[in-house]
Amino acid sequence: MTNLDEQEGLSAFASELASKAEVWGLMGENGWALCPSIEFEETEVLPFFSSKDAASLLCSGEWEAYRPEVIPLESFLDDWLPGMHEDNAMVGLNWNTDLEGIEAEPADLAAAIVDATEQQY
Repeated sequence: MTNLDEQEGLSAFASELASKAEVWGLMGENGWALCPSIEFEETEVLPFFSSKDAASLLCSGEWEAYRPEVIPLESFLDDWLPGMHEDNAMVGLNWNTDLEGIEAEPADLAAAIVDATEQQY
């Protein structure tokens, strides 16, 4: 990550997740929401949110079949992020309704969450 705004956004997102011990994704009939990356060719992005309200904002229009689904932070750290890393997928952080926002490497987000968790204690 080279962009300072992206780094700040990643840190803020990680801090929110660490304080709530959960993350929100979008679940539909065929599984979790994903879309092509704007930044990287042939890469998929799974959008995640720091609150149910933020996730709910995307559940309209083309995405009306999706519903917010909570994921415990421990599971997200231990299972989701390593799996996404293996699949070369990116994490979308609190995207807006235009599907715009930060795309982060799963390993970068995991490190930021661990740092944020350690700072809380």
